[in-house]
Amino acid sequence: MIPWRGIIEEYRKFLPVTEKTPVVTLQEGNTPLLPAIRLAKTVCPGMQLFLKIEGANPTGSFKDRGMTMAVSKALEGKVKGFMYASTGNTSAATAAYAAKAELPAYVVIPAGNIALGKLTQAL
Repeated sequence: MIPWRGIIEEYRKFLPVTEKTPVVTLQEGNTPLLPAIRLAKTVCPGMQLFLKIEGANPTGSFKDRGMTMAVSKALEGKVKGFMYASTGNTSAATAAYAAKAELPAYVVIPAGNIALGKLTQAL
């Protein structure tokens, strides 16, 4: 069995990448499918329904799927770092993929009411 190579390598022919695109991956994607038997009976009787477990991605979020492409294309464009305004999943994914690319990441967190869990994730 061939090991999973991440979203970009697995779906390269469908994506805006070339052989010159430096792929930044944390092996995101390939998350498990969970049969949703009870939910299927309610929303689509007679059919199968599966849910993706996106929490199994490297930073625990579906944001990893897009961040691999964002950071890879940014690196291809010779960026020097990243800056995001985020209170959670995007900041965590940005930090992780920027670190993999060995580039700095700056996260701007809005002042005011922010859940402690979100703040912790952004740190």
